[in-house]
Amino acid sequence: MTVTTAPPATRQTASTPSAPRTRGRGIGVRAPWWFLLPALAVYALIVVWPSLTGAFFSVTDWNGVSPDWSFVGLENFVAVLEGRRGLTALTNTLILAFVVTVVQNLVGLALALGLNSLVKTRGILKVVFFAPVVLTPLVAGYIWSYLLAPSGALNEFLGAVGLSALQRDWLGDPQTALLAVSAEIVWQFSGYSMVIFLAGLQAIPEEVLEAATIDGAGPWRRFVSVILPLLNGAVVINVMLSLIGGLKQFDQVVAMTGGGPGIATETLSTTIYKSAFTTGDYPGSIALAVLMTLLIAVLAGVQYRLTLRKADA
Repeated sequence: MTVTTAPPATRQTASTPSAPRTRGRGIGVRAPWWFLLPALAVYALIVVWPSLTGAFFSVTDWNGVSPDWSFVGLENFVAVLEGRRGLTALTNTLILAFVVTVVQNLVGLALALGLNSLVKTRGILKVVFFAPVVLTPLVAGYIWSYLLAPSGALNEFLGAVGLSALQRDWLGDPQTALLAVSAEIVWQFSGYSMVIFLAGLQAIPEEVLEAATIDGAGPWRRFVSVILPLLNGAVVINVMLSLIGGLKQFDQVVAMTGGGPGIATETLSTTIYKSAFTTGDYPGSIALAVLMTLLIAVLAGVQYRLTLRKADA
């Protein structure tokens, strides 16, 4: 009986073609740098060029229509900062941005911590808390303007429960109008911050929390020493987004107060709009726009650097 054996495997010789090598480091091919040119061209066209043009006209007396203009130096900026309307708008913008940034992130973090537990209805609660985010800011602002009207739902509720002394014209009182606008913004966008914090919480390994518990760390110690440092990335994103959103706030202010009563809720954005399209002060509006851009860039950069330094410490 003849036994047939399979031929031995042959080794790859020098003539055997080998797999093609990939260029660049690691797996894949390094894309040519000129692939970025279309995106850079679009960015320069819609962002860089208009910004540079606005910065140029901020030091001129251009009226927005005539092709004639002349250099005036920093006169537009001095006039804006010396005027009561510009200073009030700058102050209101900073107050609004600070309140929104702090309260929105605290509420969003609290909601995320609650929904990260084993609550049976957490799926439904996520939808409920995130639902205001999908509303158009103008629509949300108009809804709140009806709720906070002198005969609105809030005052009716306060009267029904025997708290008539607390009833007031929330949007007509200079002492409460700006805080009312801030409350509406926090209500609408806390769900947005919640989602980002929740994603950060779900990325924390369970083993780390279990190890902290075994070492005797209580809930507060686990939050301060373990959870919060590991949420640094989510904190950076949320603080950056809420800060920038507060500094350029426009929609809710227009819908709820229109900048009033008087100029009690005027922000930089609303003042820019009114100066350009109501009073025709184009040089002043452009100067305010440049100031707002610089303010956002400086504060966002400082906040980002401080947060990164805290993470590296």
